[in-house]
Amino acid sequence: MTEESLLVEVDLPAGAVAIPASWSEPDVPAGDTVILAHGAGTGREHPFLVGLAAALTAQGIRVVRFDFPYRAQGRSMPGPAAHAIATWHAVLAVVRSRVDGPVWAAGRSYGGRMASMAAAEGMDVTGLVYLAYPLHPPGRPEKPRIEHLPAIAAPQLFVEGTNDPFIQPLEQFEQAVATCQDARVEWIDGGGHSYEVKGNKRTADVIGASVAPLVTGFLSSTR
Repeated sequence: MTEESLLVEVDLPAGAVAIPASWSEPDVPAGDTVILAHGAGTGREHPFLVGLAAALTAQGIRVVRFDFPYRAQGRSMPGPAAHAIATWHAVLAVVRSRVDGPVWAAGRSYGGRMASMAAAEGMDVTGLVYLAYPLHPPGRPEKPRIEHLPAIAAPQLFVEGTNDPFIQPLEQFEQAVATCQDARVEWIDGGGHSYEVKGNKRTADVIGASVAPLVTGFLSSTR
């Protein structure tokens, strides 16, 4: 595996922003590329994403991680959704310019939700993987973030913990998934929003790596 650092220019209303990205190239590429986005409070170097990326790369899958503009500019809170959507398009354009083959959009929590919004607005990817999709703020099931999901034509995989407060009650989440054109769910039994399971202490990188088989299985079944 080889690692490359690069900058991706994102055109925003206030001017272009250069965001950092990490390109992980497997020794023997299988042809698939996964673009992997971080959650709202972390960045591309979070151990969960690093662990997942390493496990995917070991299976021949190219992985590209990036920081959203607010993170690259040193802020802790996400900017407008339109900025994140523009970032997804910019990163995808760079990936498409460098590789052929299937390209998948994946994201942890906020990063996955922003990918879904970009896809609903026409971002062309082979499929999408949501790692703990945040259906609503914890304790606010009356504020679901689902209006755009039925517009997505690409296959979608939701990887969700059964105890994740962002998708309670589970019946509401299942109803939301049912509105999708092509979606499936992989459950982490007892898992919270970070897939942590009570009584099973694991580091974030190990948890990330453990999710890789679910992702590769999805890729293989929909390629």
